[in-house]
Amino acid sequence: MNTRFLSRTLLALLFSLLAFAQVQASMIPAPPQVAARSYVVMDAATGQIILSKDEHERYPPASLVKIMTSYIAELELINGNLSEDEMVNVSEKAWRTGGSRMFIQEGTQVKLIDLLRGIIISSGNDASVAMAEHIAGSERAFADLMNQHARRLGMTNTNYENATGLPSDNQYASAYDLAILARALITDSKQYYPIYAEKHFEFNDIRQPNRNRLLWRDDTVDGIKTGHTDEAGYCLVSSAVRDGMRLISVVMGSASEETRAQETQQLLAYTYRFYESTELYAAGQSISDQRVWGGEVDNLSMGVLENLSLTLPRGQQDRLEVLLDLPRNIQAPVAVGDAIGSVVVSLDGEVISETPLVALHAVEPGSFFKRLWHSILQFFMNLIN
Repeated sequence: MNTRFLSRTLLALLFSLLAFAQVQASMIPAPPQVAARSYVVMDAATGQIILSKDEHERYPPASLVKIMTSYIAELELINGNLSEDEMVNVSEKAWRTGGSRMFIQEGTQVKLIDLLRGIIISSGNDASVAMAEHIAGSERAFADLMNQHARRLGMTNTNYENATGLPSDNQYASAYDLAILARALITDSKQYYPIYAEKHFEFNDIRQPNRNRLLWRDDTVDGIKTGHTDEAGYCLVSSAVRDGMRLISVVMGSASEETRAQETQQLLAYTYRFYESTELYAAGQSISDQRVWGGEVDNLSMGVLENLSLTLPRGQQDRLEVLLDLPRNIQAPVAVGDAIGSVVVSLDGEVISETPLVALHAVEPGSFFKRLWHSILQFFMNLIN
């Protein structure tokens, strides 16, 4: 057989195999069919939404409201406004609140950290009201505080009217907003977040299990909260970490307690199987050095304020294109953190991320003569251009 012909045949076969491998790497099946009213899967590191269905629709959130209740209590603890050992008075209103309970008694005092566990693990409506009254004076005032935090976090399709999630005419949330809240909880309350993975809580000799079934089924799941009312259906906000990648899943309006667990498992399994997180640039890493006019120094290093990561279908990293969008001239003075341009990331020609490119150091104005010389240089360069 002709050697040249054999070489060409082998090369053609190799290119065919490479092309087939690339096609296979980019093939992803459709997401699982989930019957819940709405759902979201978010990458906790980036806030990027990977999967979703009716994620901005407003629905009754049931006990998912308590995520905000516990989040505020944890922030107050972290900021030093509360202490774990301080005693909380139990009012008649808190004691009489119906639904799921921690079983606190009217006229008694409860240690605040126990009350927090009663909210998170036992989903206690009585504990939630007691905490709200302790922090804000009344549940109504606490609901106003909840809405302030919701606006701060950018939860535009959420409104709180109580601290428990018991049915109320104008109380609603979206799956997207709840994912935002869960991400803030994980980020801002690292020291208290492990409570959400605790499987049991005992108070007054009554031992109650965490209602999140996934804590028993999946070791990678470490929270967060269940919810159920007839109006809301069965809801679940969960988070899991596998191979260093944390996902947040929100399922609202499932048909049963078991269904919400199964649907969450399906969404998490699919996302971990077919997606991966890629860090492009670290915070503070110098991405580009550019000429600065009229400054004490002639070069400016630029980067991003936070890690620039993206969640992509597996096998598509090589198809990314990164463009630095910069002005033609950069003039001193420049302060640390000033936005100079942007990092634009595209996948197959479609922009999927645009992040500010900021100054990593300051550049003070140069001497009068240097600024004058740079002005003359720029004038003639502009003429030539």
